[in-house]
Amino acid sequence: MKTHTTNYTNTFIAVADDYPTPIGVAPPTKGDTKTVANLQFEMISKNPYAYTSDDVLFQVFAEQSNLIESEYPEAREKFFSKGQPCFRASPLTKRYGWGINYDHYGKMAILGVQSDLYRKLAVDENLKVLKAMKSSR
Repeated sequence: MKTHTTNYTNTFIAVADDYPTPIGVAPPTKGDTKTVANLQFEMISKNPYAYTSDDVLFQVFAEQSNLIESEYPEAREKFFSKGQPCFRASPLTKRYGWGINYDHYGKMAILGVQSDLYRKLAVDENLKVLKAMKSSR
């Protein structure tokens, strides 16, 4: 079975051109339910440069699917047997004002659009700089 990946290395994903907030904001919850954006935000913001994109996307899927840890290996193989949207399509980069930096190991951290480090990485010639996808067409 072919395995797809969403991982990047030495890359910075800048916010979408049409993101609506002037600063990086924590995604709101919907009542007692955490959204995909909440789960992604918590995992990455609390653990900068600890996870790859594939790690985060699968963990969010596993939590939303109520998988138990013993189901992870088979479920992960099945999950990545088809292509998954990368973080260029994440609500964090499209809507909530967060850029994503991937180090040379593919581990990721988020940076608010208002931060000095965000502005520095967005023009860093040593990184591949990509834009998040626009919300509107």
